[in-house]
Amino acid sequence: MKIFKFGGASVKDAESIKNVASVLNYTGYDNTIIVVSAIGKTTNLLEKLVKDYVSKSVNLKNTFHELIDSHLKILNELNFNNNSKLIIDVKKIIQKIKFFLDNNKSPNYDFIYDQVVSFGEIISTTIVSQYLNSTGILNKLIDAREIIKTDSYYRDSNVDWETSQTKIKKTFNSNGVYVTQGFIGSDYNNFTTTLGREGSDYTAAIIAYSIDAKEVIIWKDVPGVLNADPKEFKKTKLLNKISYREAIELAYYGASVIHPKTLQPLQKKEIPLIVKSFMDPKGKGTVVSKGSDIDPLIPCYIVKKNQVLLRLSSLDFSFIVENNISEIFRLLDKFKMKVDLIQNSAISFSVCINDKYNSLDQLISELKPKFKVQLFEEVSLYTIRHFNSDKSGLLSKKNANLLLEQRLENTLQLVIKN
Repeated sequence: MKIFKFGGASVKDAESIKNVASVLNYTGYDNTIIVVSAIGKTTNLLEKLVKDYVSKSVNLKNTFHELIDSHLKILNELNFNNNSKLIIDVKKIIQKIKFFLDNNKSPNYDFIYDQVVSFGEIISTTIVSQYLNSTGILNKLIDAREIIKTDSYYRDSNVDWETSQTKIKKTFNSNGVYVTQGFIGSDYNNFTTTLGREGSDYTAAIIAYSIDAKEVIIWKDVPGVLNADPKEFKKTKLLNKISYREAIELAYYGASVIHPKTLQPLQKKEIPLIVKSFMDPKGKGTVVSKGSDIDPLIPCYIVKKNQVLLRLSSLDFSFIVENNISEIFRLLDKFKMKVDLIQNSAISFSVCINDKYNSLDQLISELKPKFKVQLFEEVSLYTIRHFNSDKSGLLSKKNANLLLEQRLENTLQLVIKN
């Protein structure tokens, strides 16, 4: 079987959902599992809903109505009338969100987040599945929470591979077309969990690994993997081929086209990953597989925004040694900080982090009694793979705001104050 993954941009509105059917008709869809993300910016809207709920904001009701209206608009444009089964089903799903919020007793923000935000994928797959059926692409809708089992580390859960593989093999044991959700799973208490933002790619890889899929195709709004984000850089170029190793490096540094966890299970079984444009299914795209590192061999530019740079030094100007570094990492782990860059000298330690869980203030409060803390918020981390002196000059105009520079054999990293 082959796995198709359609992200939020590929199902952002009625025309995009119609295009999914067009893509499937062009490529063929025999023996295909279709993994679908939430529609457009729905995840962002659901995140706002969670924040409004937790903060008891007066905007909660408006946010909820915005969620309903945005989906009903798409359904109307897909020519489903108010009495259709699909609209009734979608309204029932959205009512489940309200029921949860009305009855929730847990104060755990991450738990609430997963129970609510996961509905984006549940709604989108319900719409895509029934729309495809209406066009003659008959399919079976599978609830990913029944086949992907995880621990209870909400918002970034860890997969129970043995249990999940057994359930996935049993579910996809016959030929046909299937639709399922990306991003979500469930723990052993059957509470919904999520695999981290952009985790739908990972879902596709989990399923592919479990059933020894022929290939995974991720459909994007770009022609493939580019050497830079076209929203941030001009004159980007398509990478024709990338090795698993190089793609993992790019994903680690923050390349947004491929989720960092996606590549590892595919590499283990040498399942090719192809990134193509849903706007141009005839295009060749980018193939990630075993082989040479990158073709063509050109610099690749990655930017991570909204980072935090911490500079730590000892209070008595003594050396920063193993016990200091161990304590720093203990605290970074305690407050769930994602570390993107580390640099240390004899008396200082710098780390660029992502405050994903909004726990920076707590981290600083525990660091200050032990270290002198210098804090830079809202910085950007630029990474250039395969840099050279000519190409890296593209960022020279930003050097006036350079806070940190680090060079490895073929990787240059710059922390820039915005």
